[in-house]
Amino acid sequence: MTYSTTEIWALIGAIGIGTYVIRFSFLGLVGSRAMPDWAMRLLRYAPVAVLPGLVAPAVMWPDGDAAMDPARLVAAAVTVLIGWRSGNLVAAIFAGGGTFALLSL
Repeated sequence: MTYSTTEIWALIGAIGIGTYVIRFSFLGLVGSRAMPDWAMRLLRYAPVAVLPGLVAPAVMWPDGDAAMDPARLVAAAVTVLIGWRSGNLVAAIFAGGGTFALLSL
């Protein structure tokens, strides 16, 4: 199925408006009010839930196909292990990046 240039821009515009409405409903309408404690507790975990969702596809399928890269898998495992054991995000990032750099040589 092919789309014309007009249809593509219409889809981009509709998605942009939809994203704005969703964010405004949360930030613009509720942003000036105090959130309940249970909601604040749940929102603390949002970054922790989003980050693996962004990173996992790049680790598991770096080229977009079924082939996995062992260097990426080992670097991800080192990152998780160092982050879990030390509780230090910066140390985990540098350990994983260093592992990936060493294994990619």
